[in-house]
Parts: sequence; C-alpha cells; structure tokens
Amino acid sequence: MSRYLALFPLNIVVFPREKLNLHIFETRYKQLVHECMVQEKTFGIPTFIQENVGIYGTEVKILSIDKKYENGEMDIRTEGVGIIKILQFDKRASGRLYPGGDVEDVISADDEDIVMKQQIQELMQQLYQLLDIRKLNINLEDNFKTYDIAHHLGFNLEQEYALLQIRSEYERQALILQHLQQILPLVQETERLKERVKLNGHFKNIVPPNF
Repeated sequence: MSRYLALFPLNIVVFPREKLNLHIFETRYKQLVHECMVQEKTFGIPTFIQENVGIYGTEVKILSIDKKYENGEMDIRTEGVGIIKILQFDKRASGRLYPGGDVEDVISADDEDIVMKQQIQELMQQLYQLLDIRKLNINLEDNFKTYDIAHHLGFNLEQEYALLQIRSEYERQALILQHLQQILPLVQETERLKERVKLNGHFKNIVPPNF
C-alpha cells in the first residue's frame, strides 16, 4: 500500500539503522524538518544518482535537533527506518516548498547465512589489517546485518545503491562476500608492491648463486 511522504533527495545512500547527522540550511528543508518535528512524522531520503532522483531510498526519523542557528539553519540527528520505493516524485509537495511523493515500503527477507556471515567478518578483518585502519571498529556484534557494514566495504555510490535494492539478506551477503574476495588479492598485491618500492635505493645484501 502506498502513502505520501516528504522527500529530501541527497547524493548518498542511507541504510536502515544508520545514524545520519545533517546540517539543514535550505529554506525548503527547514520547512520539512519543522513540520516533521511538529507532526512527529518521518521523511524519505531517495538517492540522487546519475543526475536524477533514484527510485529507491530510505525512510528516516528525526532523533533530535542538536543546534539551531540564528538564521534558521539546524543540525539534526536522524536514523534510517526502512527502505522505500518512490512511485511518484513531486518536485514540490502540495502547498509546500520541499519535494514529496507516493512511496511504498520495500520488504526484505531475513534469510541470512551464518557461514557467509562468518566469512564476511573474517575477510573484513583481513582487509582492515592490510590497510592498517585502526580507527574503524571491526569487532562486530553477533547480530550485525549487511546494512550495518555497507559503508565500510569500499563500495562506490552505484554499488551501495545496488545493495539497497536487494530484497534478501542472503543475496546481499553473497554480493558483499564476492566483493571482498575480489578486492583482497588486489590490496595484498598493492601492499607487496609498496614494500618492494621501499627497498629500492637501499644497499642490498644479496647472496649470488653458486655455479
């Protein structure tokens, strides 16, 4: 069943359960946030991709307004609720400055594979060790979902948008696992190349072959 939702297109992909902080400065979106707060409503963030508003996006709820500026700008905290499909996009909702549209909820099958989940976690740990990324937390909770790690896999916008559209946790796991299996050898070879480059210019103690 479709419903009408205020929309805030952005050049990002937002996933369910994701916490997103936004600085609101345009008049139309100040109006959107104000009305959502007063009416306790959610809004949608469809992905703006390839110069167009994408068909898919994420419904978000406002958690708090952290700061209000004298000129009306705001810093807000939001959280992704669920995936939506845009059936009809209006550049301006009726009587409003901001966009809106008819949307429907996208239901995802919770059919995760425990073995693939473990493989993904192990490969992510290997990747982070190779890249020497210490600031990212790779000690994932046992109940983590693919959406929880989607921004930490090196995906570009198009890949994240493709992941957003998949309606099965199992299929998302398979896509992520394939991605990690493909990029790990490339990262390993890059690290070996860096080590070889570091050796250039140094005195080398090389044992000659015996003839």
